[in-house]
Amino acid sequence: MWKLALFLIATFASAQNYDLLIKSGHVIDPANSIDARRDVAIKGNTIARVAPDIPTAEARKVIDASGLYVTPGLIDLHAHVYGYSGSIFPDDTALTTGTTTVVDAGGAGYRTFDDFKKTIIDRSRTRVLALINIAGGGMTGSASEDNVADMLPDKTAAVIKANRDTIVGIKCAHFSHPGWDAINRAIEAGRLAGVPVMIDDKIFTNAGRHSREKLLDRMRPGDLHTHVFNDRQLEVIDRFTGKLQPWILEARRRGVLFDLGHGGGSFLWPVAIAAAKQGFYPDTISTDLHSSSILIPQSDMPNCISKMMLLGMTLPDAIARSTVAPAKAISRYPELGTLSEGTLADIGLFALRDGVFAYKDAWQKKMLGTKKLECVATIRNGRLVFDTEGRGFPEWTTAGDYTVIP
Repeated sequence: MWKLALFLIATFASAQNYDLLIKSGHVIDPANSIDARRDVAIKGNTIARVAPDIPTAEARKVIDASGLYVTPGLIDLHAHVYGYSGSIFPDDTALTTGTTTVVDAGGAGYRTFDDFKKTIIDRSRTRVLALINIAGGGMTGSASEDNVADMLPDKTAAVIKANRDTIVGIKCAHFSHPGWDAINRAIEAGRLAGVPVMIDDKIFTNAGRHSREKLLDRMRPGDLHTHVFNDRQLEVIDRFTGKLQPWILEARRRGVLFDLGHGGGSFLWPVAIAAAKQGFYPDTISTDLHSSSILIPQSDMPNCISKMMLLGMTLPDAIARSTVAPAKAISRYPELGTLSEGTLADIGLFALRDGVFAYKDAWQKKMLGTKKLECVATIRNGRLVFDTEGRGFPEWTTAGDYTVIP
């Protein structure tokens, strides 16, 4: 009898091919053109199978994803987790929103990257990548960000080459002096290291910088301009005619990418609505999440996706611009941004709520929408790390499981 019992146990264990099964969800995986009901099976930290019906008996643990959307883990190309005064620890804000990868946008420079790696990157469950600042001291205020003498392309490129696994590009931001020194040096560092540059600078009259020259004469194909719907960094919409500026479309045709970079001051309804009506949406959706933008504007990834849907973008298109598109922009596809079999199991589970929801911009003006995307659960590196509805837990039904001691 005991031999039979052992045989049955061994047979049952061998039949459990997967550690985790996400069952009955609606999978949106734009990289593989999937927009349908699918099951997703995980073995270890890897996606083992995606199919219409995988038996629950084949998995040790099952998550019921009925009524939910299942997507690749979201990728936030513009976050702040180091250096900047408003930085926030990524595990507290990313994993709760289905965001499994964040890219710190310029917090560290070549002189401070080692500290960034030690204190944040190596301690986070969230995957943290970096756009290194062209300013050697990073995003720590004007003393660093205006210091042209410390914007050294060769040293910046050397740090990138030594940390290819983590540094995915360069950030140029907040340069308050006139002229092109900061942008030119950032682009030279990008050329030396073979990585893209994300630009974030103002086009005020006294800056001596103009959107057309910046996009067409300075930036290269593959470089990104963030804060696309803020008319202090880019003039996307002609202020007099309300039409798209011709250089915006020309820059896109030549391969310049436009990133949302919502933030606390960089998303304006008048710009966003006018651009969307003319079919111009950001190539990548990102948050510019920091201690201020997380509050009133609530610029986390699901909120930004919800706003894009309010502007007319479909959910699959918004997911594409939050997964495969940013992964390709930083040369991390197909490692990231997809649910392809054999890739790391970074996954978000979302509910699309119906109701009336207020969405605010940087001027604290609101628009009302009827759809809201909310994260229900997050799987990072094959493990369930966030589960607001307890989808991955069995229901407690036995009153005698513990004894109350008087």
